[in-house]
Amino acid sequence: LHLNDITFNAAISACRTGGAWEAALQLFRVMRQDEVERDLITFNSAISSCEKCAKWEEALQLVSVMLQQIVQLDTISCNAAISACENGCKWDTALQLFSFMTQERME
Repeated sequence: LHLNDITFNAAISACRTGGAWEAALQLFRVMRQDEVERDLITFNSAISSCEKCAKWEEALQLVSVMLQQIVQLDTISCNAAISACENGCKWDTALQLFSFMTQERME
């Protein structure tokens, strides 16, 4: 069985649905170790898994990795990270991310 980005993305999405954010992030790390490309879908699923469990620091770390790896943020990425901040009662951080979205003119 060859594990590729589609397989990993499906597994991360399943973890997100089940509220297993730690497992989702572990799969995300395994992808890097196994040199499997992490695309926008991968990042969005991982960030969304953090959102559901109010893991705002982890969500923002993923956003930072996206920017470092030049993976284009989209509204799904930012909205999930903003929601993670909201769920973690980090309103100021959520507003900073919203401001970033406005500056980047994301739709």
